Amino acid sequence: MKKIFISASFVFLAATLAFGQKSTGAKKADPTAPVKAAFENLIDGIREVNAAKVLDAYEKSDRILIFNNNGSATIGWENIKSNTESSYPKIKNVTLDITGLRIEMLSKTAAYVTCKWKQTQEYDGNPESASGRMTLVYRLIGKDWKVVHRHTSPDNPPETRPVFPSEREPK
Repeated sequence: MKKIFISASFVFLAATLAFGQKSTGAKKADPTAPVKAAFENLIDGIREVNAAKVLDAYEKSDRILIFNNNGSATIGWENIKSNTESSYPKIKNVTLDITGLRIEMLSKTAAYVTCKWKQTQEYDGNPESASGRMTLVYRLIGKDWKVVHRHTSPDNPPETRPVFPSEREPK
Protein backbone atom coordinates (compact mmCIF):
# COMPACT_ATOMS: atom_id res chain seq x y z
CA MET A 1 0.00 0.00 0.00
CA LYS A 2 2.90 2.32 0.79
CA LYS A 3 4.35 1.76 -2.72
CA ILE A 4 1.02 2.63 -4.35
CA PHE A 5 0.72 5.80 -2.22
CA ILE A 6 4.29 6.89 -3.06
CA SER A 7 3.74 6.14 -6.78
CA ALA A 8 0.40 7.94 -6.77
CA SER A 9 1.97 10.89 -4.96
CA PHE A 10 4.78 11.01 -7.51
CA VAL A 11 2.30 10.93 -10.44
CA PHE A 12 0.19 13.63 -8.76
CA LEU A 13 3.27 15.81 -8.16
CA ALA A 14 4.50 15.34 -11.75
CA ALA A 15 1.03 16.15 -13.13
CA THR A 16 0.75 19.22 -10.91
CA LEU A 17 4.14 20.51 -12.05
CA ALA A 18 3.35 19.86 -15.71
CA PHE A 19 -0.07 21.47 -15.40
CA GLY A 20 1.40 24.41 -13.48
CA GLN A 21 3.94 25.05 -16.24
CA LYS A 22 1.26 24.99 -18.91
CA SER A 23 -1.19 27.10 -16.95
CA THR A 24 1.38 29.79 -16.14
CA GLY A 25 2.17 29.88 -19.85
CA ALA A 26 5.94 30.10 -19.69
CA LYS A 27 6.28 32.85 -22.27
CA LYS A 28 8.98 32.92 -24.88
CA ALA A 29 11.23 35.93 -24.74
CA ASP A 30 10.36 38.55 -27.34
CA PRO A 31 13.31 38.50 -29.79
CA THR A 32 12.61 42.12 -30.76
CA ALA A 33 12.89 43.43 -27.17
CA PRO A 34 16.67 44.12 -27.24
CA VAL A 35 16.36 45.88 -30.61
CA LYS A 36 13.45 47.96 -29.31
CA ALA A 37 15.49 48.89 -26.23
CA ALA A 38 18.41 49.99 -28.45
CA PHE A 39 16.02 52.06 -30.60
CA GLU A 40 14.43 53.65 -27.52
CA ASN A 41 17.89 54.59 -26.17
CA LEU A 42 18.61 56.35 -29.47
CA ILE A 43 15.28 58.21 -29.36
CA ASP A 44 15.87 59.17 -25.71
CA GLY A 45 19.30 60.53 -26.68
CA ILE A 46 17.72 62.70 -29.39
CA ARG A 47 15.03 63.98 -27.01
CA GLU A 48 17.63 64.68 -24.30
CA VAL A 49 19.97 66.31 -26.85
CA ASN A 50 22.64 63.94 -25.57
CA ALA A 51 25.26 63.54 -28.31
CA ALA A 52 27.13 60.75 -26.48
CA LYS A 53 23.95 58.69 -26.10
CA VAL A 54 23.02 59.20 -29.75
CA LEU A 55 26.51 58.31 -30.97
CA ASP A 56 26.52 55.17 -28.81
CA ALA A 57 23.62 53.85 -30.90
CA TYR A 58 25.75 53.58 -34.04
CA GLU A 59 28.38 51.12 -35.15
CA LYS A 60 31.84 52.68 -35.08
CA SER A 61 32.79 51.75 -38.62
CA ASP A 62 33.96 53.40 -41.83
CA ARG A 63 31.21 51.45 -43.61
CA ILE A 64 28.23 52.95 -41.76
CA LEU A 65 25.92 54.83 -44.13
CA ILE A 66 23.19 57.33 -43.39
CA PHE A 67 20.78 58.71 -45.99
CA ASN A 68 19.72 61.99 -44.41
CA ASN A 69 16.33 63.70 -44.43
CA ASN A 70 17.70 66.50 -46.64
CA GLY A 71 18.76 64.12 -49.42
CA SER A 72 22.46 64.02 -48.52
CA ALA A 73 24.45 61.01 -47.32
CA THR A 74 26.84 60.67 -44.39
CA ILE A 75 29.41 57.90 -44.65
CA GLY A 76 31.64 56.65 -41.85
CA TRP A 77 31.69 56.88 -38.07
CA GLU A 78 34.05 59.86 -37.91
CA ASN A 79 31.74 61.95 -40.12
CA ILE A 80 28.69 61.01 -38.04
CA LYS A 81 30.58 61.86 -34.85
CA SER A 82 31.81 65.20 -36.22
CA ASN A 83 28.34 66.22 -37.48
CA THR A 84 26.63 65.22 -34.23
CA GLU A 85 29.17 66.88 -31.95
CA SER A 86 29.08 70.13 -33.93
CA SER A 87 25.28 70.41 -34.20
CA TYR A 88 24.10 69.20 -30.77
CA PRO A 89 25.38 72.22 -28.79
CA LYS A 90 23.08 74.39 -30.97
CA ILE A 91 19.96 72.26 -30.36
CA LYS A 92 17.48 72.55 -27.50
CA ASN A 93 13.80 72.01 -26.62
CA VAL A 94 13.43 68.86 -28.70
CA THR A 95 10.14 67.01 -28.99
CA LEU A 96 10.08 63.80 -30.98
CA ASP A 97 6.99 61.70 -31.60
CA ILE A 98 7.33 58.19 -33.00
CA THR A 99 4.34 56.36 -34.50
CA GLY A 100 3.86 53.17 -36.45
CA LEU A 101 6.92 51.53 -34.90
CA ARG A 102 7.67 48.18 -36.51
CA ILE A 103 10.57 45.87 -35.72
CA GLU A 104 11.40 42.94 -37.96
CA MET A 105 14.04 40.37 -37.12
CA LEU A 106 16.05 39.29 -40.17
CA SER A 107 18.13 36.80 -38.19
CA LYS A 108 19.44 36.38 -34.65
CA THR A 109 21.97 39.12 -35.35
CA ALA A 110 20.16 41.46 -37.75
CA ALA A 111 16.94 43.46 -37.65
CA TYR A 112 15.32 46.53 -39.09
CA VAL A 113 13.12 49.17 -37.51
CA THR A 114 10.65 51.38 -39.37
CA CYS A 115 8.56 54.27 -38.08
CA LYS A 116 7.09 57.66 -38.77
CA TRP A 117 8.50 60.59 -36.84
CA LYS A 118 7.66 64.20 -36.12
CA GLN A 119 10.24 66.45 -34.48
CA THR A 120 10.34 70.04 -33.31
CA GLN A 121 13.35 71.78 -31.85
CA GLU A 122 15.23 75.04 -31.59
CA TYR A 123 18.41 75.17 -33.62
CA ASP A 124 20.70 78.11 -32.95
CA GLY A 125 17.71 79.94 -31.44
CA ASN A 126 15.37 79.32 -34.40
CA PRO A 127 12.32 77.03 -34.21
CA GLU A 128 12.32 74.05 -36.59
CA SER A 129 9.80 71.36 -37.40
CA ALA A 130 10.00 68.32 -39.66
CA SER A 131 8.41 64.92 -40.11
CA GLY A 132 9.00 61.84 -42.17
CA ARG A 133 9.68 58.14 -42.28
CA MET A 134 12.74 56.26 -41.12
CA THR A 135 14.30 52.84 -41.51
CA LEU A 136 17.18 51.74 -39.30
CA VAL A 137 19.13 48.55 -39.90
CA TYR A 138 20.52 47.04 -36.70
CA ARG A 139 23.22 44.42 -36.25
CA LEU A 140 24.19 42.63 -33.07
CA ILE A 141 27.82 43.57 -32.46
CA GLY A 142 29.20 41.74 -29.47
CA LYS A 143 26.36 42.05 -26.95
CA ASP A 144 24.95 45.34 -28.27
CA TRP A 145 22.50 46.16 -31.06
CA LYS A 146 23.98 48.96 -33.18
CA VAL A 147 22.63 50.95 -36.12
CA VAL A 148 24.62 50.08 -39.25
CA HIS A 149 22.40 52.01 -41.69
CA ARG A 150 19.74 54.70 -41.43
CA HIS A 151 17.49 56.03 -44.16
CA THR A 152 15.27 59.03 -43.45
CA SER A 153 12.76 60.53 -45.87
CA PRO A 154 10.74 63.71 -45.39
CA ASP A 155 6.95 63.62 -45.51
CA ASN A 156 6.84 66.57 -47.88
CA PRO A 157 9.92 66.77 -50.10
CA PRO A 158 10.41 70.17 -51.73
CA GLU A 159 9.29 70.57 -55.34
CA THR A 160 12.92 71.06 -56.32
CA ARG A 161 13.85 67.56 -55.15
CA PRO A 162 14.00 65.20 -58.12
CA VAL A 163 11.03 62.90 -57.59
CA PHE A 164 9.13 61.27 -60.44
CA PRO A 165 5.89 63.13 -61.12
CA SER A 166 4.05 59.81 -60.81
CA GLU A 167 5.32 59.48 -57.23
CA ARG A 168 4.08 62.90 -56.11
CA GLU A 169 0.78 63.09 -54.33
CA PRO A 170 -1.92 65.01 -56.18
CA LYS A 171 -2.42 68.53 -54.86
